[in-house]
Amino acid sequence: MKKHNFYAGPSILPEFTIKNSAEAILDFAGTGLSILEVSHRSKEFVAVMDEARDLFKELLNIPDGYHVLFLGGGASTQFYTVPFNFLNTKAAYLNTGEWASKAIKEAKFFGEVVEVASSKDKNFNYIPKGYTVPDDVDYFHITTNNTIYGTELLKDPEVNVPLAADMSSDILSRPVDVSKYAVIYGGAQKNLAPAGLTFVIVREDALGKVTRPMPTMINYKTHIDKGSMFNTPPVLAVYSALQTLKWLKAMGGVEVMEKRNIAKAELIYGEIDRNKLFVPTVPNPEDRSRMNVCYVMAEEYKELEKEFLDFATARGMVGIKGYRTVGGFRASTYNALPIESVQALVDVMREFEAKI
Repeated sequence: MKKHNFYAGPSILPEFTIKNSAEAILDFAGTGLSILEVSHRSKEFVAVMDEARDLFKELLNIPDGYHVLFLGGGASTQFYTVPFNFLNTKAAYLNTGEWASKAIKEAKFFGEVVEVASSKDKNFNYIPKGYTVPDDVDYFHITTNNTIYGTELLKDPEVNVPLAADMSSDILSRPVDVSKYAVIYGGAQKNLAPAGLTFVIVREDALGKVTRPMPTMINYKTHIDKGSMFNTPPVLAVYSALQTLKWLKAMGGVEVMEKRNIAKAELIYGEIDRNKLFVPTVPNPEDRSRMNVCYVMAEEYKELEKEFLDFATARGMVGIKGYRTVGGFRASTYNALPIESVQALVDVMREFEAKI
């Protein structure tokens, strides 16, 4: 039976990435060594790092003056690395979910944090609007996609201060105007690579403005100067990221990915809205995530939740159980997920409805 992988992360990767990474584990670049055991300073791996950096810049049209870093530590490490590098006195944050809340908590160690708006009052099921970002903050931080609650910011905000963004779960899924941001970061285990790799896109002239002493490892300048090689990077994950970037380019780039992702989202949300058994957790269509589609059983069918989960699992749907604070179901539809998998889930939803 074919498995349809809807896990939220670590999540589905292109077959191209998996196949090439597996081959490199056996023999990397004809060296007779595994990618798992080769030196990160070997000319073969330095070439991988350079190509991955260049492709990232190409695919996102990253302007001159920005650096792409491939680091360890996960996006959670960036929750304090960003304020350490940018927060001198005060920062503004938009609170749209659990990861945004954690970023806010870490930033408070370094200065005043203004929470300009929050959707916590409705369990983060909408994107706040109509808020004002103070002009006297060092930066404004957003989390563009919220994997747990299924909301997404699909437009780059227009603000008068440096902009910082956690794009862990929607990077490379749509075009982004990188020039609007001082820093973009994220864990790679959604749309890019296996867990263990963190990407950072940082504008160099936005750095060097804080007055505190900077520990070496969390100073972005350290990693810029050393080409992400100050310490040993997650070698296999970087290699896998390169394969995904190659696949993305071959598929037509982020513009094509966006069209594919819109089509997948329209298909699954259309069925949720139509099907009497299900209700979307995000009521406003313009706030709904294209990457993480969250939904629950309608109130009168609540007792059928486990039965549907078992029914779908038996038909090859993997990873659709919702996060514990939301419940219900979550279908993560990242770049590598084919629309055929979304159609398979829709078919299962219709089949289950027909038998009730």
